[in-house]
Amino acid sequence: MCGILAVFGVADNSQKKRSRIIELSSRLRHRGPDWSGLHHHKDCYLAHQRLAIVDPASGDQPLYNEDKTVVVAVNGEIYNHKELREKLKSHEFRTGSDCEVIAHLYEDYGEDFVNMLDGMFSFVLLDTRDNSFIAARDAIGITPLYYGWGLDGSTWFASEMKALSDDCERFMTFPPGHVYSSKTGVQKRWYNPPWWNPESPIPSGPYDPLVLRKAFEKAVIKRLMTDVPFGVLLSGGLDSSLVASVASRYLADSTAAQWGSQLHTFCVGLKGSPDLGAAREVADYLGTRHHEFHFTVQEGIDALEEVIYHIETYDVTTIRASTPMFLMSRKIKSLGVKMVLSGEGSDEIFGGYLYFHKAPNKEELHHETCRKIKALHLYDCLRANKSTSAWGVEARVPFLDKEFINIAMGMDPEWKMIRPDLGRIEKWVLRNAFDDEQSPYLPKHILYRQKEQFSDGVGYSWIDGLKDHADQQVTDSMLDKASFVYPENTPTTKEAYLYRTIFERFFPKNSARSTVPGGPSVACSTAKAVEWDAAWSKNLDPSGRAALGVHASAYIDNGKTATQ
Repeated sequence: MCGILAVFGVADNSQKKRSRIIELSSRLRHRGPDWSGLHHHKDCYLAHQRLAIVDPASGDQPLYNEDKTVVVAVNGEIYNHKELREKLKSHEFRTGSDCEVIAHLYEDYGEDFVNMLDGMFSFVLLDTRDNSFIAARDAIGITPLYYGWGLDGSTWFASEMKALSDDCERFMTFPPGHVYSSKTGVQKRWYNPPWWNPESPIPSGPYDPLVLRKAFEKAVIKRLMTDVPFGVLLSGGLDSSLVASVASRYLADSTAAQWGSQLHTFCVGLKGSPDLGAAREVADYLGTRHHEFHFTVQEGIDALEEVIYHIETYDVTTIRASTPMFLMSRKIKSLGVKMVLSGEGSDEIFGGYLYFHKAPNKEELHHETCRKIKALHLYDCLRANKSTSAWGVEARVPFLDKEFINIAMGMDPEWKMIRPDLGRIEKWVLRNAFDDEQSPYLPKHILYRQKEQFSDGVGYSWIDGLKDHADQQVTDSMLDKASFVYPENTPTTKEAYLYRTIFERFFPKNSARSTVPGGPSVACSTAKAVEWDAAWSKNLDPSGRAALGVHASAYIDNGKTATQ
């Protein structure tokens, strides 16, 4: 995962300004420690910090078209770049980089080529022939992008707001699935699936387990595109276990076999935590080379300030889950691994969170899954990307593959409804799709293991330790005055107050605090659960403990008991 910084319309073109751009770009070097690049044309700068995953030898950025009139800086991966090269045979490619196709696609198709890309990406492209530029972000917002404006009239783009927050008078999150053109001054949505429009009819497509399974396998396989060592983040839950199972089956694929026939898997937790035991069992079943990392509550607390600086949020649930992932990513990088597959997105697509047990009907469930997917870039995508990128590791998320999402969101949501009377727990459609008696992907009890919130799964004492630490740092009086100190997005718990104070030290501008989702420190999911069942209002903690009785010890499926 790379880091990009682009500035257009700079009033000062002195060497001092160039040095300032280099200095700000270096704040993103953790994202791309392998090489730094800078292109300067008139009043425009494109800077790049590279993490070399595909074509490490010659894929340095910025990238260009043949005569270098089109310049592009990209953060991401274009999985269909080989197919796109077939459409661009009239062009001369200088590198094997998957991102070079962007410059040539712009030449042939103009500004409307973005929907041709299959991948995760944020990019900025400069056309030096008329000094125009475009910027775009992938469909769901897997890769981060911010944009802002300087007092001199300049326009800025950066992978993380730490690279522009000091020099921009105002900045904000660039929305997923959008492209901006300086020619028109318009930012428009390029990603428009039917489910995105709240006015669209509720989907009525059939549920075909084999189609769903094949789409997910394809999503995993295309993400094995790499020229560096890789692995899978394995918590032992359904989502990461399916990613690991599919990846291990297809490891003989030519794009991945160069790193050996045994898949590497990684798990983190407090000693004795639920995730560690479950992940070990899955790893043994799949025959992976498993790496188990331990951390203590104190080590996590000691890392909080660094975590918040890197993930750029004060959201409670995100920080709880980011800290173990941040610590694990450092260990993973120490092993020489630069890319990992992860299981984010499944719960949003299939209604996997335990509060979905309270969904009153399929219409409500569908609208909530849509809302959750649209917010992923503010929560789980942000966590997965920035926690790993802090140590120069790239996280890829097959559940957020465009084709897979279209299939999963096109089926009648009645299939996603949790129906204990029919033996259907949360995400039953996904579990059933991989329930293969002849060639099992996972053991039954793992396939039907109920969800643990990540911040709970790494060890229940982790959250308790964070709350105890916050109680020691934040007084009752401080919390009572919170609305005066932080009138916008006022923290309602001591833990939330603590995270907010740390965040404000690093990012004191109003623009920065406005990039974090609004509302109280309680997760949005809990708010929806309260709407569906007032009993949930008694539990204001945003962790998975708010399940209030739906986290059953066993389910009956086809006459068989599947226990956690």
